[in-house]
Amino acid sequence: MTPDRRAFLHATAGTAALSAAAYARVPGANDRVGVGFVGYGLMGKGHVGTFARLADADLVAVADVHRGRREECLPRLRNDATAHPDFRKLLDDKRVSAVVVSTPDHWHALVTMLACAAGKDVYVEKPLTLFVREGEWMQAVAARTKRVVQVGTQQRSGPHYRRAHDLIRGGKLGRVHSVRMSAVRNIHPGFGNPPDGEPPADLDWDAWLGPAPPRKYNPNRGLYHFRWFWDTAGGQTTNLGAHHLDIVDWVIGLGDLRSVASAGGRFVVADNTETPDTQDTLFAFDRWTATLSHRECSAGERPRFGLEFHGTGGRLGIDRGGFKLVADPDTPAGNAVPGVKEGHPVGGPKAVAVANPGKLRADAVEDNSGSSAEQYLAHARNFLDCVKSRGAPVSDLAGAHRTAVACHLANLSLRLGRQLRWDAAKQDVVDDKEASAMLVRPYRKPWDAELKALGVGP
Repeated sequence: MTPDRRAFLHATAGTAALSAAAYARVPGANDRVGVGFVGYGLMGKGHVGTFARLADADLVAVADVHRGRREECLPRLRNDATAHPDFRKLLDDKRVSAVVVSTPDHWHALVTMLACAAGKDVYVEKPLTLFVREGEWMQAVAARTKRVVQVGTQQRSGPHYRRAHDLIRGGKLGRVHSVRMSAVRNIHPGFGNPPDGEPPADLDWDAWLGPAPPRKYNPNRGLYHFRWFWDTAGGQTTNLGAHHLDIVDWVIGLGDLRSVASAGGRFVVADNTETPDTQDTLFAFDRWTATLSHRECSAGERPRFGLEFHGTGGRLGIDRGGFKLVADPDTPAGNAVPGVKEGHPVGGPKAVAVANPGKLRADAVEDNSGSSAEQYLAHARNFLDCVKSRGAPVSDLAGAHRTAVACHLANLSLRLGRQLRWDAAKQDVVDDKEASAMLVRPYRKPWDAELKALGVGP
């Protein structure tokens, strides 16, 4: 568990369920939004605690295919809340106006679309999708049903992220020409090699798999560790990289993506998971580039910032705790030539006299006000406000889709072993039929019928 997730759960744990009498005493009770939770894993548990802090959130239902998790969640909701093994029963509940989707990644799109079709607004965890075409389907269904969909990239709701956003977009960093993103940890030698077997008695494994291909139960394929298998997730690129890329999209925009090249593999980890433990990706845009690197078996001294914007005035590094804009000295190009201070031989470059040697190209700024838990709370607040106003949430489907596309193309490039060129207007890989065919995957029966009934799909 990352420090951010620990902070999130610590801040929201132990939030007592309100009694019926307490609910009645809440000011503006008639304006409260009935919230149902689909999925009660690590993030689902945190979201229950977050929404319980909002006086106008009425926590009325939970759905999870794990009986023990349903039973753990139920006391944290209102006294007459209901728990369901099938999320579709939750969608039938008239008390539920908004649904929080915290399922494994391979369920995000379908649950969101079915919730929209049932007339519910949705807060869905990132990554938005398992493959590219799902994002297009989600936008079509949400637009047709006129539903509010907030994506769980909660960093956008952090005040210091907004301040950094405004500084960069206001030109305080000069012209941004490159972005660096990274995530590191050390899990060597991995999560082990448990054999396939029978699922726990509490877990409906077939329902957990849902639209994903049929697989024998394995502890590393199931709860939490699903992130490291291609059937159900996209490894650290979609897990942590999506957060970085989302902020890049918010600040600069990913709409002019031109190509993606990624290399890496499962070089060191010796367990039965699949996604890479080492990966480096280069994203090329019209007049700038971005790199994303992750290491699963080498942490060292963690860099303060996993996301850095580089501009002509300096660089701005940011994380959930704060940001720092480091300004570059306003030095003439000639004075940066190696050896120019000592003097080159005759005819070589000469140092230029500087009238104000202390002058900087930008204003240095540092902000350490960030709070991970408060970002989650503000994001939930924004969602409920938009449910009431019908306004656009701070993390919308269009932006989340652009981010997901970049993540998926990175993984496809790695798996295919070649650079992929992207046509953003056509939403397709250029001159690569094999890669283009991998932008969509089939849903397993009977979930393919649910997709067809929504009017979308391959």
